[in-house]
Amino acid sequence: MTGRLADRIALVTGASRGIGRAVALELAREGAHVVAVARTTGALEELDDEIRTAGGIATLVPLDLRDGAAFPRLAGAIAERWKKLDILVGNAGVLGTLTPVTNINPKHWIEALDVNVNANLRLIQFLDPLLKASDAGRAVFVTSGAAQNTRAYWGIYSATKAALDALIKTYAAECATTKVRVNLFSPGPVRTAMRAKAMPGEDATKLRTPEDIAPQIVELCLAAETRNGEIIAARHNA
Repeated sequence: MTGRLADRIALVTGASRGIGRAVALELAREGAHVVAVARTTGALEELDDEIRTAGGIATLVPLDLRDGAAFPRLAGAIAERWKKLDILVGNAGVLGTLTPVTNINPKHWIEALDVNVNANLRLIQFLDPLLKASDAGRAVFVTSGAAQNTRAYWGIYSATKAALDALIKTYAAECATTKVRVNLFSPGPVRTAMRAKAMPGEDATKLRTPEDIAPQIVELCLAAETRNGEIIAARHNA
């Protein structure tokens, strides 16, 4: 399949639904071979069907990002098959519970840290050599305005996204003298299951869809992208 990302290998976490699914499809349309990572096998298979219908190709990886032992296996499989990784999109995330800080359940806190922060740290640690083996490695991590615009009851999500921002900006600084470029993307309000859980009374028809913003994330994955260490907000005119 031809496109701006022909012959590129792209890994997307949280690829079975929402923003991750839309990005995986957009990457495939641009010619990338998509390594789709998610917990739900059935949803991954549906994504694969759609990618193949569009003329693209994907490799499905059913994986729980809370399983630390899965990351070296994932990196090893990519290294053995392709010896590089051109694109990493760290999209998977959880909301946690909306509750006063004084009532935060340690179980929910640890789960959010594991998915929103620790999983991305492990991705970086195990996939960094493969990104640097690319002629133009690109990494994009999905953040949220909640990292800076804190509000009551959003402590779990805000704190973990703020930690993600700091982690990714630090990694970007460490990649400044390499061919790897690393950025954060803040999509704003998007019509996803997570948004519906957080804002159950909201009119979702007024929100942009994952398909509306996926092309903007793909732009950050192009070899021509030179920005590094930035938080890039979604354009509202897209």
